[in-house]
This record gives sequence, structure tokens and C-alpha cells, in this order.
Amino acid sequence: MLAEATDVSTYVDRSCSGLRERLRDATSAAHRELDAQLSAFDLTVFSGYRRFLQASAGALLPLEAALVEAGVARMFPDWPERARGAAIAADLERLGRDAHATVSVLPMTRSGVLGTMYVLEGSRLGAKFLLKTVADSADPRIGEATAYLRHGTGQRLWQSFLSKLASNHSCDEDEAIEAARSAFAAFEQAADRV
Repeated sequence: MLAEATDVSTYVDRSCSGLRERLRDATSAAHRELDAQLSAFDLTVFSGYRRFLQASAGALLPLEAALVEAGVARMFPDWPERARGAAIAADLERLGRDAHATVSVLPMTRSGVLGTMYVLEGSRLGAKFLLKTVADSADPRIGEATAYLRHGTGQRLWQSFLSKLASNHSCDEDEAIEAARSAFAAFEQAADRV
């Protein structure tokens, strides 16, 4: 089990300036597998889009809760602007469903927070491409439920995340990578359950 984020004795004092590349390389297979799995949801039809949002919420909600428990706001004071749980819950409510956590996640260390944030912030980049697909839908209900996919538009959240990642000098890279892999796995498991 991962140690709690407040346990400073677990930190490894080495630079994470190259962590972005290591995270990308270490999670590339998981990222491709998740993309393939999510591509099975037809985002242009009501039922497919709603199932996509349910799958996303199933992992996003417990990951965000674990981040909060680990003290993400101490590392990212702008956490309230980054959190997307309320946005996805609002979208699902518009589509006649409630947002539910469907997977369990382990407590996170400070390094685990960085790895998990890498996955969540990166997914925001992918959302831009998904919005183009959603725009092709003939169903107006879908277009009215895009707060999750539009979240953070116009903000520099990815860039500011990368700055934080590069400047963090008390990071255990292995823990960050394991947390990123676990975050991808959570989304895969949640997609399997809808």
C-alpha cells in the first residue's frame, strides 16, 4: 500500500525534470489500450456518449477524491479550477444519469499525486479531439452536455502542470510512474463496467 502524502520520509530527493518523458514512455502502451477501449463508445449517439461519460466518471471521481485526500491543493493551489468531477456530474445529470465512482484507488503519496495528475491533465488535451467528434452528433442533447470535455478551455492548465512537474525536486519517479499506470488502469476498469 502506498504511504500517505504527508509522510515526508518516503520522498526521494532527485530531480523530476525529465519525468514527463519517462511518464510518457512508461505509460504509452496503457494509453494506447485505453484509447482503443474508449473508441468503442460512439460519441455521436446518445447512448454511446452517455456510456463514455459514465465510464469516465467511474474513474475520475475516485481519482479526484484520492488526490484531495493526499493534499493535492497544497501542491496545486489552483486545484478547484482543475477538478472536473462537478462538470462530469452535471453532464450526466443532463443526460438522465448520476455520476458514480465504479473503481477503487489506493491512497497516494506526493509523487503519486504527480503521476495521477499527469494522466488527468493529459486527458484534458484529448478532450479537444473528442469535442470534434461530439460536434458531429445530430442529437442536440449531446452538445448540451459537454462541460467535462470543455473544462479548462482557454486556460493554461497543461503548461502550468508541466512547470510544476519540472520544478518538483522531491519526487520518487517510480512512485509517480506507478500512480500514472494505476490511473490508466482505473479508467480501463471503469470502462469495462458500463
